[in-house]
Amino acid sequence: MKQMFMLLVSLHLALMTMAQENKPTVLVLIHSDNGGTYELAKEVAKGIEAEQGAVAIIKQVKASDNPKLRSIPLVTVDELDTYDGIAFGSPVYFGNISTAMSDFLSKTVDLWTNHRLEGMPAMVFMSAGSGAGNELAVQAFWNTLAVHGMILVSNGIRGAEQIDRDIPQGNTVLGTTSLASHKGVERPSPSERLVAEMQGRNFSKVAAAMKGVRTVTTKKTSEGNQQQMDINAILQKKNIVLPELPKAVGNYELFSRSGNLIFINQVALKDGKIFNAGKLGIDVSEEQVKEATRVTMLNVLAILRDALGGDLNRVEKCVQLIGAFNTLETYTQHAALMNAASDLTVDIFGENGKHTRNTSGAASLPLGSSVSIQAIFEVQ
Repeated sequence: MKQMFMLLVSLHLALMTMAQENKPTVLVLIHSDNGGTYELAKEVAKGIEAEQGAVAIIKQVKASDNPKLRSIPLVTVDELDTYDGIAFGSPVYFGNISTAMSDFLSKTVDLWTNHRLEGMPAMVFMSAGSGAGNELAVQAFWNTLAVHGMILVSNGIRGAEQIDRDIPQGNTVLGTTSLASHKGVERPSPSERLVAEMQGRNFSKVAAAMKGVRTVTTKKTSEGNQQQMDINAILQKKNIVLPELPKAVGNYELFSRSGNLIFINQVALKDGKIFNAGKLGIDVSEEQVKEATRVTMLNVLAILRDALGGDLNRVEKCVQLIGAFNTLETYTQHAALMNAASDLTVDIFGENGKHTRNTSGAASLPLGSSVSIQAIFEVQ
């Protein structure tokens, strides 16, 4: 009897392990302007997680200042093939996908040429305006995903019997859509939310069934022996938070791009004010200037991220950093002050963060800043 009991326990544990291993992880990837696509995304995610114990992760392709969207993490191109399926969501722009989503997908050429998304399940949902062109937009989305060789999962007529036919609804057989511009009705409507959840449930079943079937080609680093680590994951792991973009205060741009090089100049702005302002040895200490140097470099990286559409994984190399410090004529330890910027850069980008460098002293700097940094990055 004891042996039988142990056998049943072992069988139960084995089944639990198999079930755990078969749980799909699905990326719900969106661009949302005013939050309508995000609302649909939450319903899709709820449906995904209702089936097979699946995990749904919502990420966006571009950072947003919208309070509803600000906390949603950004996706990177290289992480796409690590999921068991991707549910794509976008607003409808003139019968097509949004500009931000199109820009992001244009960066997936490496995934395409290396067959890294072939055989992965994909679905589409969209937030339309009046509804004109919504099916054209979903079809346009499908065209791009089909080129990647993804398995396109339609929604069919799921939920058709439960839709409120007294108001306009935006659903299509290819994927859920919402008629965001119709006034006097909550959008997404309850019916649109229902169909989005049902679409997520069905997609989760497909992702679970396909899990483990697809063969993934892993991208190698220049050394060819390890997978490149996601920069966003590094930032999160090291608790490095990039600030909001500083505002230009003159007739200039925050960055300039020439070919594959991006040029950025910044001072120690924090929350709209100069951080630890003044001259070293009179107004501020060395430690305060080092803190200001780190703040300045964080500003540089925030601008760089914006220049790259939110994807710091596109950085090939930090080419050069030049630091100027507000110091007395007799001061000579500028290099030690600049280490705060160099260390941060290498901490984030590893070997690709190593750069040439120059430092110098200055009688004064813009806005009374104790430090100014010029940076040059090579990017994809």
